[in-house]
Amino acid sequence: MKKIGLLPRIVIAIALGIAIGSFSPEWLIRVAATFNDIFSGFLSFAIPLIIIAFIAPGIGAMGRGAGKALGLTAGIAYASTVIAGLLAFLSATILYPILLGSQASKAFENPEEALLGGYFGIEMTPVMGIMSALLLSFVLGIGISAFKNSLLQKGLEEFRTIIQKLIEKIIIPLLPIHIFGIFANMTQGGQVSAIINVFLLVFVMIIILHVLYLVMLYTTAGSLHSKNPFKMLKNMMPAYFTALGTQSSASTIPVTLEQSKKMGVREKTADFCIPLLANIHLAGSTITLVSCAMAVMLIQGDTATFSQIFPFILMLGVTMIAAPGVPGGAVVASLGLLESMLGFSGAMTSLMLALYLAQDSLGTAANVTGDGAISSIVDRFTKRKVKGEAVTKAG
Repeated sequence: MKKIGLLPRIVIAIALGIAIGSFSPEWLIRVAATFNDIFSGFLSFAIPLIIIAFIAPGIGAMGRGAGKALGLTAGIAYASTVIAGLLAFLSATILYPILLGSQASKAFENPEEALLGGYFGIEMTPVMGIMSALLLSFVLGIGISAFKNSLLQKGLEEFRTIIQKLIEKIIIPLLPIHIFGIFANMTQGGQVSAIINVFLLVFVMIIILHVLYLVMLYTTAGSLHSKNPFKMLKNMMPAYFTALGTQSSASTIPVTLEQSKKMGVREKTADFCIPLLANIHLAGSTITLVSCAMAVMLIQGDTATFSQIFPFILMLGVTMIAAPGVPGGAVVASLGLLESMLGFSGAMTSLMLALYLAQDSLGTAANVTGDGAISSIVDRFTKRKVKGEAVTKAG
């Protein structure tokens, strides 16, 4: 199974869950529900640790970066992520009532009432709340950014490595089993057909949004350099398809770096921007997360408002800083926000995981491809700055 990628495992888990849930006795579904209850409890326990492990050292490392170039790159990346999230919100607000309205009406009024419960549960109380973890992360990150070679920074980086291993070796491998259980449970409750139809429609919309956003991003970059944006975008396709396979922005850095330089980005700019953007630019993942979250809320009979989603998008841009370079890292890092800001229940979180992970590689590929455009934009602004300084010195 280790040789099979995460996406095929998710697809297999969904298919098996539907197949087995259609004829399995109640006791077997309840066994799967028992595992899901325990896994969900452990995931809730781990979420504050994940937030601290990735936000605090991420902010601390950025604070000791290359000054104005760091601020420019981080600012553009964050703006790109927020704009991508707003594009997803606007599209979902307009299209979901048309595309998903009939499907959502077929779904149940309260999904959790149709699900069988487990035989027992284990209480795993988180060490702190979601907002407490976020605040502590900001305090630690900003604090250690003021010191060079801080022991606390090194300690937090080691803690991040531990949590990365936890995600990579335990949470991600067990997610397909968790998704199998939730789909088997939904099938016995007669809900799965409406859910699958929603999944397919959302999947298509997300792909279209990724393409539109990349075209917008490269049109901006191309206009700054007087280049054909579609040729620039075509040049980044090796990075796009590499990310589809690896499902990791970090693992794709060598290819992204090479293609950015071929696209005309100066070597110095590319060497600085691409590794940084691999950790902080998640526009594609944000489109997927916002689209999936709004679809899950619609399934539950709830409508997402701008006052709910906009703060969620703003926090996503920060929470996913230095998200783990493993498949599914972005959605795992965002689970705390889904629960605390959008009120996701256990069943909603399970649906969110299944819906997002089935499309994780597409979001990662969009992130990576967008990195090339942002590095090109940064390169243009830094060129202007250098020329301006040269003229001032000459005068």
